[in-house]
Amino acid sequence: MNSKILIIEDNEQNMYMLTYLLENNNYTVLKAYNGPDGISISREVVPAAILLDIQLHEMDGYTVARHLRENKSLDATPIIAVTSYAMVGDKEKVMEAGADGYIEKPIDPDTFIEQMETIILQKGCT
Repeated sequence: MNSKILIIEDNEQNMYMLTYLLENNNYTVLKAYNGPDGISISREVVPAAILLDIQLHEMDGYTVARHLRENKSLDATPIIAVTSYAMVGDKEKVMEAGADGYIEKPIDPDTFIEQMETIILQKGCT
């Protein structure tokens, strides 16, 4: 299984927590602190999954997801929104933009990896 996970997250604390959890579960972490950098990294490396914050500066996560979905080499790569947007309709909006899954913040460190891996398996990437 491809063990590279791309995190697109502009908050240092969230990036640290996600990186810590992933690395402790034998994943290799690629980091982007904004949407354009995340899009650029995804052109160079096809990760097993992309964890995408929706509240990004410069370019919001909806726009980033749409750009990522334009890259045909990422067709099989799950995009997982990791976001504090939890109002009615937010999940549907991010899924329409191209995400395959949705994990609400604050994340639960005890269940996050399982949630992420379930979405990856549902996408068919093993």
